[in-house]
Amino acid sequence: MSTDRRDRAVVLGGGMAGLLAARVLADEFASVTVVERDLYPTAFAQRRGVPQGHHSHGLLPLGQQIAEDLLPGLTNELITAGAVPGDILDNVRWFLHGRQLRQTVTGLTLLSASRPLIEGIVRRRVAALSNVTLLNGHDIVGLSPSADHRRIASVRVTSRYEAASRILPADLVIDATGRGSRTPRWLAELGYAAPDEDRVGLDLTYASAVFELVPEVFGNDVVVVTGRYPGQLSGGVMQRIEGGRVLVTLAGVLGKRPPLDPEGFHAYAQDLAVPDTYEMMCSARPLGDAVGFRLPTYIRRRYERLTEFPAGFLVVGDAACSFNPVYAQGMSVAAAQAAALRTELRHGGDPDASRFFGAVSRILDAPWALAVGPDMALAGVTGPVLPRSPLTTEYLANLQLAATQDAEIAAAFIRVASLVDPPPALLRPELARRVASVAAAGSQPEPVPAPA
Repeated sequence: MSTDRRDRAVVLGGGMAGLLAARVLADEFASVTVVERDLYPTAFAQRRGVPQGHHSHGLLPLGQQIAEDLLPGLTNELITAGAVPGDILDNVRWFLHGRQLRQTVTGLTLLSASRPLIEGIVRRRVAALSNVTLLNGHDIVGLSPSADHRRIASVRVTSRYEAASRILPADLVIDATGRGSRTPRWLAELGYAAPDEDRVGLDLTYASAVFELVPEVFGNDVVVVTGRYPGQLSGGVMQRIEGGRVLVTLAGVLGKRPPLDPEGFHAYAQDLAVPDTYEMMCSARPLGDAVGFRLPTYIRRRYERLTEFPAGFLVVGDAACSFNPVYAQGMSVAAAQAAALRTELRHGGDPDASRFFGAVSRILDAPWALAVGPDMALAGVTGPVLPRSPLTTEYLANLQLAATQDAEIAAAFIRVASLVDPPPALLRPELARRVASVAAAGSQPEPVPAPA
Protein backbone atom coordinates (compact mmCIF):
# COMPACT_ATOMS: atom_id res chain seq x y z
CA MET A 1 0.00 0.00 0.00
CA SER A 2 1.24 3.48 -0.78
CA THR A 3 1.64 6.04 2.00
CA ASP A 4 -0.81 8.43 0.33
CA ARG A 5 -4.49 7.87 1.08
CA ARG A 6 -6.69 9.00 -1.80
CA ASP A 7 -10.22 10.22 -1.26
CA ARG A 8 -12.87 8.83 -3.63
CA ALA A 9 -12.93 6.18 -6.36
CA VAL A 10 -15.88 5.12 -8.53
CA VAL A 11 -16.12 1.81 -10.38
CA LEU A 12 -18.54 1.61 -13.28
CA GLY A 13 -19.88 -1.94 -13.49
CA GLY A 14 -20.31 -4.46 -10.70
CA GLY A 15 -19.35 -7.71 -12.40
CA MET A 16 -16.21 -9.69 -11.67
CA ALA A 17 -13.80 -7.11 -13.14
CA GLY A 18 -15.46 -4.26 -11.27
CA LEU A 19 -15.64 -6.10 -7.96
CA LEU A 20 -11.99 -7.16 -8.05
CA ALA A 21 -10.98 -3.62 -9.01
CA ALA A 22 -13.02 -2.30 -6.08
CA ARG A 23 -11.22 -4.69 -3.75
CA VAL A 24 -7.88 -3.23 -4.87
CA LEU A 25 -9.11 0.36 -4.66
CA ALA A 26 -10.33 -0.20 -1.10
CA ASP A 27 -6.71 -0.38 0.06
CA GLU A 28 -5.88 3.00 -1.43
CA PHE A 29 -9.02 5.16 -1.26
CA ALA A 30 -11.09 6.39 1.66
CA SER A 31 -14.30 5.49 -0.17
CA VAL A 32 -15.09 3.30 -3.18
CA THR A 33 -18.49 3.29 -4.92
CA VAL A 34 -19.42 0.54 -7.36
CA VAL A 35 -22.20 1.57 -9.76
CA GLU A 36 -24.21 -1.32 -11.23
CA ARG A 37 -27.22 -1.15 -13.53
CA ASP A 38 -28.81 -4.36 -12.23
CA LEU A 39 -30.41 -4.81 -8.85
CA TYR A 40 -28.22 -7.41 -7.23
CA PRO A 41 -30.07 -10.64 -6.42
CA THR A 42 -30.34 -11.60 -2.77
CA ALA A 43 -29.35 -15.20 -3.56
CA PHE A 44 -26.86 -16.69 -6.00
CA ALA A 45 -29.08 -16.09 -9.01
CA GLN A 46 -28.65 -15.07 -12.63
CA ARG A 47 -28.88 -11.37 -13.42
CA ARG A 48 -29.82 -9.66 -16.63
CA GLY A 49 -26.58 -7.73 -17.04
CA VAL A 50 -24.58 -10.97 -17.38
CA PRO A 51 -26.23 -12.70 -20.35
CA GLN A 52 -23.36 -15.18 -20.53
CA GLY A 53 -23.93 -16.08 -16.86
CA HIS A 54 -26.05 -19.12 -17.77
CA HIS A 55 -23.09 -20.75 -19.48
CA SER A 56 -19.91 -22.54 -18.43
CA HIS A 57 -17.59 -20.68 -16.10
CA GLY A 58 -14.68 -21.53 -13.92
CA LEU A 59 -11.71 -19.92 -12.24
CA LEU A 60 -8.55 -20.99 -14.03
CA PRO A 61 -5.52 -21.45 -11.75
CA LEU A 62 -4.19 -17.92 -12.40
CA GLY A 63 -7.53 -16.36 -11.51
CA GLN A 64 -7.92 -18.56 -8.45
CA GLN A 65 -4.45 -17.64 -7.20
CA ILE A 66 -4.92 -13.88 -7.64
CA ALA A 67 -8.46 -13.86 -6.26
CA GLU A 68 -7.28 -15.81 -3.22
CA ASP A 69 -4.49 -13.27 -2.71
CA LEU A 70 -6.93 -10.36 -2.91
CA LEU A 71 -9.60 -12.07 -0.80
CA PRO A 72 -7.88 -14.54 1.54
CA GLY A 73 -10.00 -17.59 2.26
CA LEU A 74 -12.08 -17.14 -0.92
CA THR A 75 -11.21 -20.60 -2.26
CA ASN A 76 -12.49 -22.38 0.84
CA GLU A 77 -15.55 -20.14 0.94
CA LEU A 78 -16.42 -21.06 -2.63
CA ILE A 79 -15.90 -24.76 -1.94
CA THR A 80 -18.06 -24.55 1.19
CA ALA A 81 -20.78 -22.92 -0.92
CA GLY A 82 -20.63 -25.80 -3.40
CA ALA A 83 -17.91 -25.03 -5.94
CA VAL A 84 -16.19 -28.23 -7.08
CA PRO A 85 -12.37 -28.15 -6.86
CA GLY A 86 -10.00 -30.22 -8.89
CA ASP A 87 -6.61 -30.36 -10.52
CA ILE A 88 -6.68 -28.53 -13.87
CA LEU A 89 -5.39 -31.62 -15.71
CA ASP A 90 -5.76 -34.62 -13.41
CA ASN A 91 -9.49 -33.94 -12.91
CA VAL A 92 -10.31 -32.55 -16.35
CA ARG A 93 -10.81 -34.56 -19.53
CA TRP A 94 -9.30 -32.37 -22.23
CA PHE A 95 -10.25 -33.60 -25.71
CA LEU A 96 -8.28 -31.68 -28.32
CA HIS A 97 -8.28 -32.76 -31.98
CA GLY A 98 -10.64 -35.52 -30.85
CA ARG A 99 -7.98 -37.04 -28.57
CA GLN A 100 -7.68 -36.88 -24.79
CA LEU A 101 -4.65 -35.29 -23.16
CA ARG A 102 -2.82 -37.52 -20.70
CA GLN A 103 -4.15 -36.81 -17.22
CA THR A 104 -1.60 -36.08 -14.51
CA VAL A 105 -1.29 -34.04 -11.33
CA THR A 106 -0.15 -30.44 -11.91
CA GLY A 107 -0.82 -28.95 -8.47
CA LEU A 108 -2.91 -26.21 -10.11
CA THR A 109 -6.41 -25.75 -8.73
CA LEU A 110 -9.50 -25.35 -10.88
CA LEU A 111 -12.75 -24.22 -9.28
CA SER A 112 -15.85 -25.30 -11.18
CA ALA A 113 -19.06 -23.48 -10.30
CA SER A 114 -21.83 -21.42 -11.83
CA ARG A 115 -21.12 -17.78 -12.61
CA PRO A 116 -23.78 -16.59 -10.10
CA LEU A 117 -22.09 -18.49 -7.28
CA ILE A 118 -18.57 -17.25 -8.07
CA GLU A 119 -19.65 -13.65 -8.57
CA GLY A 120 -22.04 -13.76 -5.62
CA ILE A 121 -19.36 -14.90 -3.16
CA VAL A 122 -16.89 -12.30 -4.45
CA ARG A 123 -19.57 -9.59 -4.27
CA ARG A 124 -20.39 -10.55 -0.67
CA ARG A 125 -16.74 -10.32 0.32
CA VAL A 126 -16.24 -6.94 -1.37
CA ALA A 127 -19.50 -5.52 0.02
CA ALA A 128 -18.30 -6.39 3.52
CA LEU A 129 -15.40 -3.92 3.19
CA SER A 130 -16.20 -0.89 5.35
CA ASN A 131 -15.24 1.70 2.73
CA VAL A 132 -16.99 0.09 -0.27
CA THR A 133 -20.56 0.98 -1.30
CA LEU A 134 -22.47 -1.02 -3.92
CA LEU A 135 -24.83 1.37 -5.70
CA ASN A 136 -26.96 -1.02 -7.71
CA GLY A 137 -30.03 -0.23 -9.78
CA HIS A 138 -28.36 2.84 -11.34
CA ASP A 139 -27.63 3.75 -14.93
CA ILE A 140 -24.46 5.61 -15.88
CA VAL A 141 -25.39 8.84 -17.65
CA GLY A 142 -21.84 9.97 -18.44
CA LEU A 143 -18.53 11.36 -17.29
CA SER A 144 -17.93 14.96 -16.25
CA PRO A 145 -14.45 16.36 -16.98
CA SER A 146 -12.51 19.12 -15.31
CA ALA A 147 -12.72 22.59 -16.87
CA ASP A 148 -9.70 21.91 -19.09
CA HIS A 149 -10.90 18.38 -20.02
CA ARG A 150 -7.58 16.97 -18.82
CA ARG A 151 -9.07 14.71 -16.18
CA ILE A 152 -12.34 13.05 -15.18
CA ALA A 153 -13.82 14.80 -12.17
CA SER A 154 -17.11 13.00 -11.55
CA VAL A 155 -19.71 10.56 -12.83
CA ARG A 156 -23.38 11.27 -13.28
CA VAL A 157 -25.72 8.38 -12.50
CA THR A 158 -29.47 8.02 -12.33
CA SER A 159 -31.67 5.57 -10.49
CA ARG A 160 -33.63 3.14 -12.63
CA TYR A 161 -36.36 2.99 -10.00
CA GLU A 162 -36.64 6.56 -8.71
CA ALA A 163 -36.83 9.97 -10.40
CA ALA A 164 -33.43 10.97 -9.15
CA SER A 165 -29.92 11.45 -10.48
CA ARG A 166 -26.64 11.93 -8.63
CA ILE A 167 -23.21 13.33 -9.24
CA LEU A 168 -20.42 11.16 -7.84
CA PRO A 169 -17.17 13.15 -7.47
CA ALA A 170 -14.13 10.95 -8.04
CA ASP A 171 -10.36 11.10 -7.91
CA LEU A 172 -10.32 7.93 -10.02
CA VAL A 173 -12.98 6.32 -12.22
CA ILE A 174 -12.65 2.73 -13.44
CA ASP A 175 -14.69 1.56 -16.44
CA ALA A 176 -15.58 -2.09 -15.90
CA THR A 177 -18.85 -2.02 -17.85
CA GLY A 178 -17.97 -4.91 -20.15
CA ARG A 179 -18.30 -5.42 -23.88
CA GLY A 180 -20.77 -2.54 -24.23
CA SER A 181 -18.35 -0.01 -22.77
CA ARG A 182 -19.04 3.58 -23.89
CA THR A 183 -15.49 4.78 -23.21
CA PRO A 184 -14.60 5.12 -26.92
CA ARG A 185 -17.60 7.40 -27.37
CA TRP A 186 -16.91 9.32 -24.17
CA LEU A 187 -13.32 9.93 -25.27
CA ALA A 188 -14.50 11.31 -28.61
CA GLU A 189 -16.97 13.62 -26.86
CA LEU A 190 -14.13 14.96 -24.69
CA GLY A 191 -11.92 15.63 -27.71
CA TYR A 192 -9.68 12.57 -27.38
CA ALA A 193 -8.99 9.88 -29.96
CA ALA A 194 -10.85 6.60 -29.58
CA PRO A 195 -8.68 3.47 -29.38
CA ASP A 196 -8.01 1.20 -32.33
CA GLU A 197 -9.94 -2.04 -32.14
CA ASP A 198 -8.94 -5.56 -33.13
CA ARG A 199 -12.07 -7.57 -33.94
CA VAL A 200 -12.45 -11.30 -34.48
CA GLY A 201 -15.63 -12.28 -36.28
CA LEU A 202 -16.57 -15.91 -35.72
CA ASP A 203 -20.35 -15.79 -35.15
CA LEU A 204 -20.27 -17.83 -31.93
CA THR A 205 -23.50 -19.26 -30.52
CA TYR A 206 -23.87 -20.97 -27.14
CA ALA A 207 -26.65 -23.06 -25.64
CA SER A 208 -26.52 -24.35 -22.07
CA ALA A 209 -28.69 -26.60 -19.94
CA VAL A 210 -28.43 -28.00 -16.43
CA PHE A 211 -28.76 -31.69 -15.56
CA GLU A 212 -28.81 -33.76 -12.43
CA LEU A 213 -25.39 -35.21 -11.65
CA VAL A 214 -24.74 -38.85 -12.54
CA PRO A 215 -21.62 -39.52 -10.40
CA GLU A 216 -20.42 -42.58 -12.28
CA VAL A 217 -20.22 -40.56 -15.51
CA PHE A 218 -17.58 -38.26 -14.04
CA GLY A 219 -15.72 -40.51 -11.61
CA ASN A 220 -12.98 -38.30 -10.17
CA ASP A 221 -13.27 -35.75 -12.98
CA VAL A 222 -14.80 -32.30 -12.61
CA VAL A 223 -14.91 -30.99 -16.18
CA VAL A 224 -15.01 -32.50 -19.67
CA VAL A 225 -13.84 -30.22 -22.50
CA THR A 226 -14.51 -31.22 -26.10
CA GLY A 227 -12.52 -28.72 -28.12
CA ARG A 228 -13.38 -27.53 -31.61
CA TYR A 229 -10.60 -27.78 -34.18
CA PRO A 230 -10.15 -27.05 -37.90
CA GLY A 231 -12.82 -28.94 -39.77
CA GLN A 232 -15.11 -28.95 -36.74
CA LEU A 233 -17.58 -26.13 -36.07
CA SER A 234 -18.89 -27.36 -32.73
CA GLY A 235 -17.54 -28.04 -29.27
CA GLY A 236 -18.73 -28.29 -25.71
CA VAL A 237 -17.98 -28.14 -22.01
CA MET A 238 -19.57 -30.33 -19.36
CA GLN A 239 -18.85 -29.35 -15.77
CA ARG A 240 -19.94 -30.29 -12.30
CA ILE A 241 -21.32 -27.32 -10.38
CA GLU A 242 -22.84 -26.67 -6.98
CA GLY A 243 -25.99 -28.43 -5.86
CA GLY A 244 -25.18 -31.83 -7.35
CA ARG A 245 -25.72 -30.53 -10.86
CA VAL A 246 -23.99 -30.63 -14.23
CA LEU A 247 -23.88 -27.66 -16.57
CA VAL A 248 -23.59 -28.54 -20.25
CA THR A 249 -22.62 -25.80 -22.69
CA LEU A 250 -22.65 -26.55 -26.42
CA ALA A 251 -21.14 -24.09 -28.87
CA GLY A 252 -20.96 -23.53 -32.59
CA VAL A 253 -19.29 -21.02 -34.87
CA LEU A 254 -19.87 -19.61 -38.35
CA GLY A 255 -23.60 -20.19 -38.31
CA LYS A 256 -23.65 -23.59 -36.61
CA ARG A 257 -26.12 -23.03 -33.80
CA PRO A 258 -26.98 -25.48 -31.02
CA PRO A 259 -30.79 -25.74 -30.74
CA LEU A 260 -32.61 -24.85 -27.52
CA ASP A 261 -35.33 -27.52 -27.70
CA PRO A 262 -34.49 -30.73 -25.77
CA GLU A 263 -34.44 -33.01 -28.80
CA GLY A 264 -32.29 -30.66 -30.87
CA PHE A 265 -29.94 -30.02 -27.94
CA HIS A 266 -29.37 -33.76 -27.49
CA ALA A 267 -28.88 -34.31 -31.20
CA TYR A 268 -26.29 -31.53 -31.36
CA ALA A 269 -24.29 -33.16 -28.54
CA GLN A 270 -24.27 -36.41 -30.52
CA ASP A 271 -22.25 -34.66 -33.23
CA LEU A 272 -19.38 -33.69 -30.92
CA ALA A 273 -15.99 -35.23 -31.59
CA VAL A 274 -16.24 -37.55 -28.55
CA PRO A 275 -19.29 -39.22 -26.98
CA ASP A 276 -18.83 -38.30 -23.29
CA THR A 277 -21.22 -35.35 -23.21
CA TYR A 278 -23.94 -37.04 -25.24
CA GLU A 279 -23.79 -40.19 -23.15
CA MET A 280 -24.07 -38.20 -19.93
CA MET A 281 -27.11 -36.34 -21.28
CA CYS A 282 -28.76 -39.65 -22.20
CA SER A 283 -28.54 -40.90 -18.61
CA ALA A 284 -29.16 -37.64 -16.68
CA ARG A 285 -32.38 -35.84 -15.81
CA PRO A 286 -32.62 -32.32 -17.26
CA LEU A 287 -33.40 -29.61 -14.69
CA GLY A 288 -34.64 -26.93 -17.08
CA ASP A 289 -34.69 -25.67 -20.61
CA ALA A 290 -31.59 -24.72 -22.57
CA VAL A 291 -30.65 -21.02 -22.70
CA GLY A 292 -28.90 -19.42 -25.67
CA PHE A 293 -26.27 -16.70 -26.12
CA ARG A 294 -24.72 -15.26 -29.26
CA LEU A 295 -21.41 -13.43 -29.70
CA PRO A 296 -20.82 -12.33 -33.32
CA THR A 297 -17.40 -10.78 -32.58
CA TYR A 298 -14.96 -10.35 -29.76
CA ILE A 299 -12.87 -7.21 -29.42
CA ARG A 300 -9.56 -5.94 -28.09
CA ARG A 301 -9.42 -2.16 -27.62
CA ARG A 302 -5.87 -0.88 -27.97
CA TYR A 303 -5.75 1.74 -25.23
CA GLU A 304 -2.00 1.23 -24.93
CA ARG A 305 -1.55 2.89 -28.33
CA LEU A 306 -3.21 6.18 -27.37
CA THR A 307 -0.86 9.11 -26.85
CA GLU A 308 -3.33 11.11 -24.74
CA PHE A 309 -5.82 9.95 -22.15
CA PRO A 310 -7.68 11.88 -19.42
CA ALA A 311 -6.23 11.62 -15.93
CA GLY A 312 -8.25 9.94 -13.22
CA PHE A 313 -9.70 7.33 -15.57
CA LEU A 314 -8.82 3.72 -16.45
CA VAL A 315 -10.47 0.79 -18.24
CA VAL A 316 -10.44 -2.89 -17.18
CA GLY A 317 -12.04 -6.24 -17.93
CA ASP A 318 -14.17 -6.85 -21.00
CA ALA A 319 -14.36 -3.07 -21.49
CA ALA A 320 -10.71 -3.33 -22.53
CA CYS A 321 -10.75 -6.77 -24.15
CA SER A 322 -13.45 -9.40 -24.51
CA PHE A 323 -12.54 -12.95 -25.46
CA ASN A 324 -14.13 -15.91 -27.12
CA PRO A 325 -15.76 -17.28 -23.93
CA VAL A 326 -15.05 -20.90 -24.87
CA TYR A 327 -11.48 -20.50 -23.59
CA ALA A 328 -12.69 -19.51 -20.08
CA GLN A 329 -10.14 -16.71 -19.79
CA GLY A 330 -12.35 -13.75 -18.85
CA MET A 331 -12.49 -13.93 -15.06
CA SER A 332 -8.83 -14.87 -14.72
CA VAL A 333 -7.72 -12.03 -17.01
CA ALA A 334 -9.90 -9.64 -14.99
CA ALA A 335 -8.12 -10.83 -11.85
CA ALA A 336 -4.72 -10.27 -13.48
CA GLN A 337 -5.75 -6.73 -14.41
CA ALA A 338 -6.82 -6.09 -10.82
CA ALA A 339 -3.33 -7.13 -9.75
CA ALA A 340 -1.88 -4.72 -12.34
CA LEU A 341 -4.10 -1.96 -10.94
CA ARG A 342 -2.75 -2.65 -7.46
CA THR A 343 0.81 -2.35 -8.76
CA GLU A 344 0.00 0.92 -10.54
CA LEU A 345 -1.65 2.47 -7.48
CA ARG A 346 1.36 1.67 -5.34
CA HIS A 347 3.40 4.13 -7.39
CA GLY A 348 1.46 6.86 -5.59
CA GLY A 349 -0.20 9.96 -7.04
CA ASP A 350 -2.39 9.83 -10.13
CA PRO A 351 -2.24 6.49 -11.96
CA ASP A 352 -0.25 6.76 -15.18
CA ALA A 353 -2.66 5.63 -17.90
CA SER A 354 0.08 4.89 -20.40
CA ARG A 355 2.00 2.73 -17.94
CA PHE A 356 -1.16 0.94 -16.77
CA PHE A 357 -2.47 0.21 -20.26
CA GLY A 358 1.00 -1.01 -21.23
CA ALA A 359 0.88 -3.47 -18.33
CA VAL A 360 -2.65 -4.55 -19.31
CA SER A 361 -1.53 -5.08 -22.90
CA ARG A 362 1.25 -7.39 -21.75
CA ILE A 363 -1.30 -9.33 -19.67
CA LEU A 364 -3.60 -9.63 -22.68
CA ASP A 365 -1.01 -10.71 -25.24
CA ALA A 366 -0.85 -14.37 -24.26
CA PRO A 367 -4.58 -15.11 -23.76
CA TRP A 368 -5.39 -13.10 -26.90
CA ALA A 369 -2.98 -15.17 -28.98
CA LEU A 370 -4.23 -18.41 -27.40
CA ALA A 371 -7.78 -17.53 -28.45
CA VAL A 372 -7.25 -15.76 -31.77
CA GLY A 373 -4.73 -18.25 -33.16
CA PRO A 374 -7.02 -21.31 -33.06
CA ASP A 375 -10.04 -19.28 -34.13
CA MET A 376 -8.26 -17.77 -37.12
CA ALA A 377 -7.17 -21.25 -38.20
CA LEU A 378 -10.78 -21.87 -39.14
CA ALA A 379 -11.64 -20.77 -42.67
CA GLY A 380 -14.27 -18.06 -42.56
CA VAL A 381 -13.22 -16.45 -39.28
CA THR A 382 -12.07 -12.85 -39.76
CA GLY A 383 -9.64 -10.99 -37.55
CA PRO A 384 -6.24 -9.38 -37.10
CA VAL A 385 -3.00 -10.92 -38.25
CA LEU A 386 -1.06 -12.06 -35.20
CA PRO A 387 2.67 -11.32 -34.89
CA ARG A 388 4.87 -14.11 -36.21
CA SER A 389 5.73 -16.63 -33.52
CA PRO A 390 7.85 -19.77 -33.31
CA LEU A 391 4.74 -21.34 -31.79
CA THR A 392 3.38 -22.21 -35.22
CA THR A 393 0.04 -23.88 -35.82
CA GLU A 394 1.89 -27.04 -36.88
CA TYR A 395 4.08 -27.08 -33.76
CA LEU A 396 1.11 -26.58 -31.45
CA ALA A 397 -0.85 -29.33 -33.21
CA ASN A 398 2.10 -31.71 -32.82
CA LEU A 399 2.49 -30.67 -29.17
CA GLN A 400 -1.17 -31.33 -28.41
CA LEU A 401 -0.98 -34.71 -30.09
CA ALA A 402 2.16 -35.56 -28.15
CA ALA A 403 0.36 -34.49 -24.97
CA THR A 404 -2.04 -37.41 -25.43
CA GLN A 405 0.85 -39.73 -24.58
CA ASP A 406 3.35 -37.66 -22.61
CA ALA A 407 2.15 -36.37 -19.21
CA GLU A 408 4.94 -33.80 -18.94
CA ILE A 409 4.05 -32.28 -22.30
CA ALA A 410 0.37 -32.29 -21.32
CA ALA A 411 1.16 -30.50 -18.06
CA ALA A 412 3.31 -27.91 -19.83
CA PHE A 413 0.55 -27.18 -22.34
CA ILE A 414 -2.14 -26.84 -19.66
CA ARG A 415 0.05 -24.53 -17.58
CA VAL A 416 0.18 -22.18 -20.57
CA ALA A 417 -3.51 -22.60 -21.42
CA SER A 418 -4.26 -21.80 -17.75
CA LEU A 419 -2.23 -18.56 -18.08
CA VAL A 420 0.20 -19.63 -15.35
CA ASP A 421 3.20 -19.92 -17.70
CA PRO A 422 3.91 -17.76 -20.76
CA PRO A 423 3.61 -19.35 -24.23
CA PRO A 424 7.43 -19.45 -24.80
CA ALA A 425 7.57 -22.10 -22.05
CA LEU A 426 6.33 -24.54 -24.70
CA LEU A 427 9.55 -23.99 -26.67
CA ARG A 428 11.93 -25.25 -24.00
CA PRO A 429 14.56 -27.35 -25.82
CA GLU A 430 13.82 -30.57 -23.96
CA LEU A 431 10.09 -30.18 -24.52
CA ALA A 432 10.56 -29.36 -28.21
CA ARG A 433 12.74 -32.46 -28.65
CA ARG A 434 10.08 -34.68 -27.12
CA VAL A 435 7.39 -33.15 -29.32
CA ALA A 436 9.56 -33.70 -32.41
CA SER A 437 10.26 -37.28 -31.37
CA VAL A 438 6.58 -38.16 -31.10
CA ALA A 439 5.78 -36.39 -34.37
CA ALA A 440 8.62 -38.21 -36.18
CA ALA A 441 7.47 -41.57 -34.83
CA GLY A 442 4.03 -40.96 -36.23
CA SER A 443 2.62 -42.88 -33.29
CA GLN A 444 -0.22 -40.61 -32.28
CA PRO A 445 -3.35 -42.49 -31.26
CA GLU A 446 -6.32 -42.53 -33.54
CA PRO A 447 -8.96 -39.88 -32.78
CA VAL A 448 -11.90 -40.99 -30.69
CA PRO A 449 -14.79 -41.65 -33.10
CA ALA A 450 -18.00 -39.71 -32.72
CA PRO A 451 -20.95 -41.80 -31.58
CA ALA A 452 -23.03 -43.37 -34.32
